[in-house]
Formats: sequence, C-alpha cells, structure tokens
Amino acid sequence: MDDSKIQPVTVLLQQWRSGDRSALDALTPIVHDELRKLAASYMRCENSGHTLQPTALLNEAYMRLAQQQKQNWESRAHFFGVAAHLMRVILVDHARSKNRAKRGAGAAKVSI
Repeated sequence: MDDSKIQPVTVLLQQWRSGDRSALDALTPIVHDELRKLAASYMRCENSGHTLQPTALLNEAYMRLAQQQKQNWESRAHFFGVAAHLMRVILVDHARSKNRAKRGAGAAKVSI
C-alpha cells in the first residue's frame, strides 16, 4: 500500500470519534499488526496450556473497541493504551470464568 494514502492513526481515530465509520475500516489494517503483537505479548505471560489464543484475544479486544459508543481517543498512544487495558480485562474475565467453572458454578444446588 502506498504510504501517501495511509492516514496517520491519530487522524483516523478523530474521524472515527466524529462518527465516520469508514475511518474505522481504514484504521483496522493499520493497527492490526501492532495489536496482534500486543496480544501475543500478553499471552506469553500466561500459563502454558491457556485456552485463549492471541488471535481470539485480539478479536475480542477489537470487538469491544469497535462497539464503544463514545470514543475519546486523544492520540495513537491513547488508543493503544485503551486496547492494552481491554486485553488485560479480557484475560482477567477469562480466568475468572475458568475458575468459576472449576469451582462448580452453575451446578444444581442440593439442600442437605
């Protein structure tokens, strides 16, 4: 892709914030590689045998980012900071879900 056609991430984030959905479409391929590296980095810190893969983590974070109603992205760094925070939240939610299942969540309660 020609570099002159690629708009800076911050400009695309501002356009997306103002309601331009096409800016999100243009932004996605630009930030995908960096978000994938971030997801892989977080997954390297997890226990081996983790059931969540970097691609799944990236996709979940992307869905949550895209669904946000009021984006107040101030810069590229702010966007990636929010994305990193969302990935950590997703990992924590995933761990809590696994622990809940391990501890019998959803099991039928039987009175003694």
